[in-house]
Amino acid sequence: MTAKTSTQKFHLQALPYPYDVLEPHISAETLHFHHDKHMAAYVEKLNSLIVDTPFANATSLEEVVLQSDGAIFNNAAQAWNHKFYFEQFAPKPKHESEGELAKAIEKKFGSIEKLKEQMERDAVALFGSGWVWLAADKHGELAIISKCNAGNPLTEGMYPLLTIDVWEHAYYIDHRNARAAAVKALWNVLCWSKIEQRYSEIGRSK
Repeated sequence: MTAKTSTQKFHLQALPYPYDVLEPHISAETLHFHHDKHMAAYVEKLNSLIVDTPFANATSLEEVVLQSDGAIFNNAAQAWNHKFYFEQFAPKPKHESEGELAKAIEKKFGSIEKLKEQMERDAVALFGSGWVWLAADKHGELAIISKCNAGNPLTEGMYPLLTIDVWEHAYYIDHRNARAAAVKALWNVLCWSKIEQRYSEIGRSK
């Protein structure tokens, strides 16, 4: 998500796929509400908050996330988090990790299945609303990080790789209060080639 040159305001980007292609795991109705209503509201609120502030001249959303606090941070981080979240899914996803990321997962967690199990447990255990992240440091070492509300590993100098949104608006239409079922369903449309790409872009030292 970038700032428009003319207005220096951020804009809502379209989903990278049609609304109905992730069904039955994520419904079109959920995506319409999650993207078109909730994410759009964060972007709109952010634009109103940064008027007459130094962030009106920001060149990227990440810049705002890293330098802001309070309401500006909350809305900027939620906009960033949602864009990142939606981009990790695909209608015909790659279901297994390979290469360097697979090696890093096996080293840290034992297997991709154990990684999934831990992220699911952490997502179910997170009190209230928030996000559970798989992130890496600059050396490529992996960690699972739980964050309340709009929390993001970027603020800890980490590189986000994938995330689970456990705000109720992410799953309530499809699963009501069954957070565990909602989290488990995400693996069916999570595209590991996207996660591998993110991992390969980390400027890590060996």
